[in-house]
Amino acid sequence: MVDLARRNFFRGKKISTPPAIRLPWVINEQHFIDGCTQCADCITSCEENIIVKGDGGFPKIDFSKGECTFCQKCIEVCNQPLFVDEREDSQTAWQLDIKIKNNCLAMNQVVCQSCQDSCEPEAISFKYLTSKTPQPQIELDKCNGCGACVSICPQTAIELTPKLVTELT
Repeated sequence: MVDLARRNFFRGKKISTPPAIRLPWVINEQHFIDGCTQCADCITSCEENIIVKGDGGFPKIDFSKGECTFCQKCIEVCNQPLFVDEREDSQTAWQLDIKIKNNCLAMNQVVCQSCQDSCEPEAISFKYLTSKTPQPQIELDKCNGCGACVSICPQTAIELTPKLVTELT
């Protein structure tokens, strides 16, 4: 069993780095780390080129390079049983948190709606609140986690991270 946090500690890397976003429909992080052979077939099969080598050589998603189209080619080439069986819609591909950071142009009174324009499921909208510039609003129930909003943002103000899931024992 590989413990990436421990490995990073001994390499002198920051311990509080956010967890990597793995491929869509992965059963869970530990199952993925234990079963992934790091063959890189998923990386070469990704037409969007958003799958990159992460810590320990394990593949991860890099939304700064583009968006996920949920084509499932990464899953098709994988010879390991790392993914859930039911993969009918993109809504269940990831459990991600989305955050718009303070360097967002709209939050700093500059008109920008590039994230809204790239959001096909219309999870991001802009509304006039207390300022003269419309402010971004996220409807989490509409967000499919495709990441289209991340690479298009001129300020890299949008951050997607895996939700921390706590399991009851």
